[in-house]
Amino acid sequence: MQSQQEANSTKKSQRKQINITASETNDLDILNKIWVSIKILSYRHTWLPPLVALLIPQIAYWFSNNYTESNPLHQFLELSYEIPGTEPKMYGKGKKDICFVLYMMIFFTFYREFLMQVILKPIAKHFGLNKNKLNRFMEQSYSMCYYGITGPWGLYIMKHTTLWYFNTTAFYEEYPHKTHDYMFKFYYLSQAAFWSQQSVVLILQLEKPRKDFHELVFHHIVTMALIACSYRFHYTWMGLAVYITMDISDWFLATAKTLNYLDSPLTNYVFFSFVLVWTYLRHYINIKILWSVLTEFKTVGPWILNWETQQYKCWIAQPIVFGLIFALQLVNLYWFFLILRIIYRMVTTNVAVDDRSDDEEEDEELEEDGEAEVVSEKQAVIADKPVETEPVANGKVEAEAEGDKKSS
Repeated sequence: MQSQQEANSTKKSQRKQINITASETNDLDILNKIWVSIKILSYRHTWLPPLVALLIPQIAYWFSNNYTESNPLHQFLELSYEIPGTEPKMYGKGKKDICFVLYMMIFFTFYREFLMQVILKPIAKHFGLNKNKLNRFMEQSYSMCYYGITGPWGLYIMKHTTLWYFNTTAFYEEYPHKTHDYMFKFYYLSQAAFWSQQSVVLILQLEKPRKDFHELVFHHIVTMALIACSYRFHYTWMGLAVYITMDISDWFLATAKTLNYLDSPLTNYVFFSFVLVWTYLRHYINIKILWSVLTEFKTVGPWILNWETQQYKCWIAQPIVFGLIFALQLVNLYWFFLILRIIYRMVTTNVAVDDRSDDEEEDEELEEDGEAEVVSEKQAVIADKPVETEPVANGKVEAEAEGDKKSS
């Protein structure tokens, strides 16, 4: 009976406290607290804001009951320019495709953050990776997951065209490639969105810059120019081939680096596989594409500039196409030189160090030294003593020496 009375009195006091709090605070204070809570939640779970940005237009689109291109949301959520009466469905190109790319950029922002924070980060902590390796592990694992999908996907699309297997003549025989089926267009625009989102990551430096930062920026500029020009001027089959050469080789690179962070015994085997794949795709196949631009670009298919019929395979297009792919090859050659240096060190010193990465052990030591200094300063403040600029070890030796003098 007494416990029941105590419970009732507790409830009354809680209600009284709530009433007092409610009377003392206004609506703006409550809204401000909600806003602060949302910001804290978004900071802790960085994948939440892009998820909300994805869901709001998607839910509005579902409840609109209008799933045609007349709905303004359609251009963001679905592929535009469907050609009526085609089987399988074929799609043209236009300015609305930019809206789809923008929406997919938000998707890749969510996918990147969710994968890294919810899945990859716990895995890294499970293997006991330090802070520097943890971030690099998540970045490379994310790349491994992405390229592990787009590499085989690109080969699957190529398999169902006359372009298989890197048949360069097909670039020009059926030019211009003004229409594509659903899978081809979705793949191409998704790749455009991914590289655009990665460019934003690079510009904002969300990932710690490597020593080859300037070369990486140049690579992204050339890649974005290739994507935009190939799509606008109907060289998408050539673009598909370039996509595949990059994605598959990048998967082997990301996998080798991920295994290296985990100190896996498979690292060397995957690395040497990467070297072979990189040499074949990034150099042999890319040079094969460059050679076709020099020898087949003019002789195979139409050779005319006509803006009305969208025929752009002409005298001015040839040097532009060659120049962009050649610029990509120059960056690949620079990275290939770094790869050869790594191989040389592995053979001569049995040590594999990526020249592009910063010295993680050095960063870790500096971080630990900084933490030690902070701890010593806190201890001095607690003891109400001035902070000494000399190292702790030296101060300790001097104190022991003074103690010995006093005892003697």
